Amino acid sequence: MTSQPTTTAPPPAGGPGNGNGLHAGLKNRHLSMIAIGGVIGAGLFVGSSSGIATAGPGILLSYALVGTLVVLVMRMLGEMSAANPTSGSFSAHADRALGRWAGFSIGWLYWFFWVVVLAVEATAGAKILEGWIPAVPQWGWALIVMVVLTATNLVSVGSYGEFEFWFAGIKVVAIGAFIVVGLLAVLGVLPGVHADKASFANLTDHGGFLPNGPGAILTGVLLVVFSFMGSEIATLAAGESENPQRAVTKSTNSIIWRIGVFYLGSILIVIALLPWNDPSIKEKGSYVAALDSLGIAHAGEIMNFIVLTSVLSCLNSGLYTASRMAFSLGQRGDAPKAFARTTSRGVPMAAIVASVVFGFVAVFFNYRFPDSVFLFLVNSSGAVALFVWLVICFSQLRMRKIIQAEAPEKLVVKMWLYPYLTWATAGLIVFVLGYMLTDTEGESSGRTTVLLSLLVAALVIAVALVKQKLTGNRAAVAAEAGEPADKVSVG
Repeated sequence: MTSQPTTTAPPPAGGPGNGNGLHAGLKNRHLSMIAIGGVIGAGLFVGSSSGIATAGPGILLSYALVGTLVVLVMRMLGEMSAANPTSGSFSAHADRALGRWAGFSIGWLYWFFWVVVLAVEATAGAKILEGWIPAVPQWGWALIVMVVLTATNLVSVGSYGEFEFWFAGIKVVAIGAFIVVGLLAVLGVLPGVHADKASFANLTDHGGFLPNGPGAILTGVLLVVFSFMGSEIATLAAGESENPQRAVTKSTNSIIWRIGVFYLGSILIVIALLPWNDPSIKEKGSYVAALDSLGIAHAGEIMNFIVLTSVLSCLNSGLYTASRMAFSLGQRGDAPKAFARTTSRGVPMAAIVASVVFGFVAVFFNYRFPDSVFLFLVNSSGAVALFVWLVICFSQLRMRKIIQAEAPEKLVVKMWLYPYLTWATAGLIVFVLGYMLTDTEGESSGRTTVLLSLLVAALVIAVALVKQKLTGNRAAVAAEAGEPADKVSVG
């Protein structure tokens, strides 16, 4: 039984047996910084060196291509979320537009992705902290970081927003300062630095703009696409803000300049400061190497602090996002009902605790079975970002018609050139997934990631379809018995 699509609001947020619901505890400044910080992941600082080594200056085109894809997907998501803000975001939209199986499947896959990310980021942060204070073992730091941020999320949504405001603020200021300092150095007007290698000529002087050929652009896409995951967090958080529609509209309209400045702008400065094939980029990391080339003291420590901030930001938002998706699934009967219950402060405690428990389990696997169980978890969740974007495309194709028919005044954000650009975006995502299948190098190759992610997705969809079938059978039996439809459980 497929539920009929509707643009009406979801059921009360309090969940079964609880009337408190989620609270509008996020202020406008919180939402603004969550939206800005959401596109700046630790992957930008850590993973960009591999992309530069692979594609040379052409990595700018890889970032531009993926950035364009994210802008289009966020525009679609913004259209649906502005019309119907909800903590389930794209999962709730898929539920209404495509059917219960779609909302169930993409919601649980997204939750799975973020609890694995919790383990990855906790380990990354622990390595940095252990380097500073080796007296505490790495597993101890991972535990401390997870416990502190769990406590933060359990207090209130406002405490999450406040932590994320400062975490994201540090990232934004750091990248802004890097771009300004780097640009002044390239222009030769920054006193007291060694900028003998800095020049915009680095874009073409060392084998050309595409030294490894045009195909390297697509290879670069595979390396950078996952660093953009997190752009959608603002649409989930908007449901707990004072003015959800305004928050969604603002974050959607500003994503173009956010990606342009933070990704394209900072990577352009890195390549202008150093030749793309300078060995220090791969040895030290792109941003550290760029700062070192200017003779800036303690560049490595500065960047480690910024990376740690990004890791903590990602952990904080990952736990928040996973718990709110679990909350939404519980609300819709696709997860235990306890997930939809909230405390008097509007906190979905069961959803947070369940998410962090799985995060702790994943951390354990990372330390105990890093090359088997944990590698499987990472690979099998790796393509979820692309699956989410694809589902957003298909949901928007259907939801636009529903909104136009039922509440056209809610279309305050509109996807450009609908439906043609939506179909083109979906086609590009499918192309990227297909191209990943040609990447066969290493244990975490593109082919391994796509195939394992498809396997997990197929299992989740199978569970969703079986659940939908059983729910339909129970509804039919209840109808024959003359029971009210609202008495039939969908859990």
